[in-house]
Amino acid sequence: MENKTHLVDEITGHRRMRRNRKADWTRRLVQENRLTVDDLIWPIFLIPGTGILEPIPAMPGVNRMTVDKAVEAAKEAADLGIPALATFPNIEMALRDETGSNSLEKNNLINLASAAIKKAVPNIGVITDVALDPFTSHGHDGILRGNEIVNDETVDQVAQAAVYQADAGSDIIAPSEMMDGRIGAIRQALDAAGHQNVGIMSYATKFSSAFYGPYREAISTGGLLKGDKKTYYIDPANGTEAVRDAALDVEEGADMLMVKPGLPYLDVCWRLKEAFGLPTFAYQVSGEYAMIKAAAANGWIDGDKVMLETLLAFKRAGCDGILTYFAMDVARQLAKK
Repeated sequence: MENKTHLVDEITGHRRMRRNRKADWTRRLVQENRLTVDDLIWPIFLIPGTGILEPIPAMPGVNRMTVDKAVEAAKEAADLGIPALATFPNIEMALRDETGSNSLEKNNLINLASAAIKKAVPNIGVITDVALDPFTSHGHDGILRGNEIVNDETVDQVAQAAVYQADAGSDIIAPSEMMDGRIGAIRQALDAAGHQNVGIMSYATKFSSAFYGPYREAISTGGLLKGDKKTYYIDPANGTEAVRDAALDVEEGADMLMVKPGLPYLDVCWRLKEAFGLPTFAYQVSGEYAMIKAAAANGWIDGDKVMLETLLAFKRAGCDGILTYFAMDVARQLAKK
């Protein structure tokens, strides 16, 4: 029999990586990671009023919505199989003050939305944030005293707000204000109030990033912010510090961990999953979303393909799920397959 061995066979030791790539069926058979609707959490923005969908210019395709519209959106998301929503309020400026006191109103906008969504769509998860930036007149995530965001007083307030959010129907508290000790304080407050079944998804590694701009437009804090958030968010240069920060949250009782932003911090996603083994999530933030949308609108990229590729990258980096403004678009595409 003629020996058809090629030089390439000798070079590779008869190992050819392309064998498993030769056909669609083999590629599907050996695919390591898959994106499914079960991986999606849809962040939505709330505004007061009734019957309003208000487009956000910096986030094409994303709207602020009143509670009744949020309920409709929740029903549509549930029908598509999306497991959970994450809600963020844009409250009236008249209700914002130095301490974010409206966060402690039991019937504030975020709590009204939680109650309405859980009543109408009990099978969808509701994730709420206790950070104070939507409620403060200065746009910071905590209480401002002089020129300082005070840690301990902020922790007291967000722990109390977490109980009210759980009372209203929130399934998971996702504290993003990055105060020291907040996870333990929230866990103790929830348990003391009988909310042992309410989980905590810690924004374990929230970086002082330039990718948040469109989000701040969405909740109307961009023009309010005095100074920056570097005294409590993590330096983008510090990966090891991020792991240490997450370790403290794990010790304090976090059920899940989140990395924010997402794509620029895939290394951190991987490190957290490897280090702790907890369910790990990434937040594909507003700046990431806006860049894809803008490039697609200019015809520079295929927006749908880039959208799916970025989300698959989170899965490859060890994430169990992704908070993304693309959630509904992705769910519709996946439903067609």
